Amino acid sequence: MNPQISRRKSISVSIQHLIIGGQAPIAVQSMTNTDTADISATTRQIAELARAGSEIVRMTVNNDAAAAAAPVIREKLDAQGINVPIVGDFHYNGHQLLEKYPECAQALAKYRINPGNVGGGKKHDARFASMIETAIRYDKAIRIGVNWGSLDKTLAAKMMDENARASNPLDADHMMHEIMVASALQSAAQAEHIGLPRNRITLSCKMSRVQDLIAVYQTLANHCDHALHLGLTEAGMGSKGIVASTAALAVLLQQGIGDTIRISLTPEPGGDRTQEVRVAQEILQSMGLRAFTPTVIACPGCGRTTSTYFQTLAQDIQTYLREQIPYWKQQYPGVENMDVAVMGCVVNGPGESKHANIGISLPGTGEQPSAPVYIDGIKTTTLKGQDIADQFKQIVNQYVQTTYQ
Repeated sequence: MNPQISRRKSISVSIQHLIIGGQAPIAVQSMTNTDTADISATTRQIAELARAGSEIVRMTVNNDAAAAAAPVIREKLDAQGINVPIVGDFHYNGHQLLEKYPECAQALAKYRINPGNVGGGKKHDARFASMIETAIRYDKAIRIGVNWGSLDKTLAAKMMDENARASNPLDADHMMHEIMVASALQSAAQAEHIGLPRNRITLSCKMSRVQDLIAVYQTLANHCDHALHLGLTEAGMGSKGIVASTAALAVLLQQGIGDTIRISLTPEPGGDRTQEVRVAQEILQSMGLRAFTPTVIACPGCGRTTSTYFQTLAQDIQTYLREQIPYWKQQYPGVENMDVAVMGCVVNGPGESKHANIGISLPGTGEQPSAPVYIDGIKTTTLKGQDIADQFKQIVNQYVQTTYQ
């Protein structure tokens, strides 16, 4: 962990075999987008997300078919040796489904409860209490997940009326923040009053605008010691979603706020759902908070590098490292901390290569057609020919086998 980033103190929460909060590593979450009732598709996607590195996977439990499918999905994953905790995402009818399908309640590691979608008035308290009592009965954790798009209408109306009567009323944005935080904290207090231990509760307050998210979580972190789940909701598609999520989460993580994270990307048509896992990992790794896979350092290219070969090699090496890391981690502890440099000319190439564990400096435009390789700061060989990529992969393999034992 980066020693410059001090984590806020939070309560440790046990979710199946995983601990979040406290001083546990910040966990990566994801969510399925399959129809949960489609057991094969959902099991397959959870397995893909887990293999990509998701340490917690959430799935929708919205009807009888989904609730009935949950224990079957759990059994199929266990049969594959995939023990990733599954979180059930409940809205509107969660109290009914958990009561009607005890096998579902037992199979899930955690229940996500949205206080704004439990019900209004007296129904809210009774339904919320029913879900908390089920969590207590089966010794499950919960996440109280407040979302600005579905706030508790009763609480919002009450607080807005009080604000309107105040001598110095808050503006609409600040009032929204206050309602979000109040909903999370009041729901947590209610759950504890019913009997759920404090160390079984995680909180989240999801917003879709970067500055709103930062402000809400700063306030929330100052008012509680619960484990906090971070995520910019409805972040968007492609680079927009990645940049917005990174901008918001990086600020909070730098301040020591956050115990689990999820990147809520809208997939491209036919896109890979595991992208949200990779982005979450890259945020944590780039900040020095965790290491998941060897880092590839590559220059952006310029007029000195009119050949695109170094770009192809950088992509090839990065893909190769990602493919190998699941196997390497089992045999070579610490390999995820390795730095590999793939540079395109002599300006920064040798220097960056010397600072990496392994580095290669490819020839730029007009340079001698050779590629020096550096290992732990020392030039060890020079590669030439058409198979530089394969030669370099062999060198990387040899380094891993001899260094991480």
